[in-house]
Amino acid sequence: MISTASPLSRRSLLRSVAFTGAAVWALAACSPDSGTKPVAGSIKAADSYDILAKEGKGFAVGALMSSRTVYVLFDPQCPHCGHLWEQSLPLHKKVKFVWMPVSFINAKSAPQGAALMAAANPVEAMTTHEASILAGTGGTSASSSIPDDVAAAIKKNTELFNGMGVESVPYIVAKNASTGQVVTNTGALDTAALEQFLGLN
Repeated sequence: MISTASPLSRRSLLRSVAFTGAAVWALAACSPDSGTKPVAGSIKAADSYDILAKEGKGFAVGALMSSRTVYVLFDPQCPHCGHLWEQSLPLHKKVKFVWMPVSFINAKSAPQGAALMAAANPVEAMTTHEASILAGTGGTSASSSIPDDVAAAIKKNTELFNGMGVESVPYIVAKNASTGQVVTNTGALDTAALEQFLGLN
């Protein structure tokens, strides 16, 4: 059968397909099981940026001197966080990312988060770790013995995650470069969508 769709409707269809693809990326996230899912968040989205800047702990990568800081709450055992990591790499010259580990997926989450926080070269350590997660080989080996201060930091990050009423990771909190408004996103984004979300294009 020969299509009689007009060019306009074809463009609309292409936009719809593109949007659907973006939606799939945005929904790509890992959630706590029903026993640990937050009931309600006490931290408002508009306040989350300042609270994470003050109370959250993580490792910084990208343009370390940039005034544009993007906070990412992630569980080291979450493959969708691995996808976001890979897609964020091209933006390292434009913004500073602070990756803040939380722990809810399994017993490896906290030790791996601690190892990543202590890494001398966070980009190399995270890239190696996430490649292993995405390959299904479990991630970086890490000691179950975590220094008290690092364990407390991961616990605090997880409390902040719960306090925001967030239900899955990765969770991005930033200020849009174009509007200055605090913006949040749950789930992985591809590079183009992340750049648009951050107001960098």
